[in-house]
Amino acid sequence: MKAYVQVYTGNGKGKTTASLGLAIRALGNDWTVLLCQFMKGQNYGELKSLSSFKNMTIRRFGTGTFIRRLENVQDIDRKLAREGYLFLKEALRSGKYSLIIADEIFVARRFELISTEEILELMSLKSEKTELVLTGRHAPEEIIEKADLVTEMKEIKHYLKQGVKAREGVER
Repeated sequence: MKAYVQVYTGNGKGKTTASLGLAIRALGNDWTVLLCQFMKGQNYGELKSLSSFKNMTIRRFGTGTFIRRLENVQDIDRKLAREGYLFLKEALRSGKYSLIIADEIFVARRFELISTEEILELMSLKSEKTELVLTGRHAPEEIIEKADLVTEMKEIKHYLKQGVKAREGVER
């Protein structure tokens, strides 16, 4: 079976959630799955659930601090993103995984922690047997053109704009 590159992008909620739904489906079919998260260090409920699967590997390359502006990027953010990129390169070369999810890779790109060229390189390293999913807001046009499947999550209305905080079990 041929594997493809999928992109989940846009300003709406659900990019990571969609990729994790795919991970659960893959795990249910005995695939080996890697979830590589950029810019995330907080404890999310899905990590507890997914870590119970024997074919699931989770690697995180972010702090617990949410970055909102480019000037807030710290050296630790740069270091962790570089580690994540190098880890993904090796994972893609290894052929060990049936599904690799690079969660929030486009946000890392937006904050200049990884380049479009590096993401394109990761895409080129994917074997015919590894499905690659790239998530995050602001996917660059070059990636969209090269990907096989692109889904844009579009925000129509969101309760966070009315001051609702991220809720355990729903957003975290």
